Amino acid sequence: MRAAVKLFTILGIEIKVHVTFLLLIFFVMLGGIKWVALVFGVFFFVTMHEICHSVVAKHFGIKVREITLLPIGGIASMSRMPDKPYQEFWISLAGPASNILVVLILFFPMKFLLGPEVLLHPLSTETWPLTMAYVFWINLILAGFNMIPAFPMDGGRVLRSLLAIWLGYVKATRIAALLGHIFAFAFAYFGIMRGNIILVAIAVFVYMAASGEEAQVNIKEILKRYRVYDILPRDFLTVTSETSLGKVLEMIFHSHQEDFPVVDGPDLVGFITRKDIMTAVHSSGVGAKVEAAMRKSFPKIKDTDTLIKAHKAMSDTGLRALPVMKGDKVAGVITIEDVSKAYAMVALRG
Repeated sequence: MRAAVKLFTILGIEIKVHVTFLLLIFFVMLGGIKWVALVFGVFFFVTMHEICHSVVAKHFGIKVREITLLPIGGIASMSRMPDKPYQEFWISLAGPASNILVVLILFFPMKFLLGPEVLLHPLSTETWPLTMAYVFWINLILAGFNMIPAFPMDGGRVLRSLLAIWLGYVKATRIAALLGHIFAFAFAYFGIMRGNIILVAIAVFVYMAASGEEAQVNIKEILKRYRVYDILPRDFLTVTSETSLGKVLEMIFHSHQEDFPVVDGPDLVGFITRKDIMTAVHSSGVGAKVEAAMRKSFPKIKDTDTLIKAHKAMSDTGLRALPVMKGDKVAGVITIEDVSKAYAMVALRG
């Protein structure tokens, strides 16, 4: 996500904070140091919440590149959405479950440390013990809010995963998105009536996220009918393993192609991307051969595969282009831009 600053990496996942979070810290500081401590405590548990989502996602083979902390919560950037309803169910449930687990594990230690009169006191930041109790109970608030059965909350995804078993993915998504819109209007109404700008911001985020999820699922369902050969550019260039990187750079400058299948004789022996080329040129110079920089392990897409499969392969590998095969021969190169154009075309057609 743009305008985000990396804080650290854990379990191979980059933890980032959006710049708008710094604005939140500024305004919270006006309320005193206890409010700052409260915000940092909240986002510690939000980060834990998102990490638990990510750990379960990685268990199902879904890569998680980063977690971005926003003033209204956190977002885990997954390479793709779960393929099976049961996967989405467990991934979505993992976050709220972690918050509830914290409450169950720490309840008696916190009760002993703070005393029941403090722990069970209405949420307040009047004193440091009350602030600690506030941070503790935030876990229950996070779990309750995220389990609202509407997109984009975890509860909406849990609901979709259950409904999808009987209604299918598209209808289940429409129901969860509709509930998301209803809750968004409710949040906006109460936010406006009470002058709570944060609640209004949450309403806008919920509405847009629910609409985006519904649109994305609808487009993906339509794109399942499209094959790679439907959008595959007919003109493409290949290189050999002995081609110099300087020659490949010339090919990039004089064509619209930036990624090349490496073909020796009739065989596809490698694939070299623009990033591979630039890295190798900086380290070895333009006289180096393609063989030294090419990838020997990469997915091969068939021209009869669906666009969804091609998109998934690129998302899983982080590559922006892949070679396309027709039988044993290279038929072209498909890029993420090609798939995006197809998405846009489908969206315009409604």
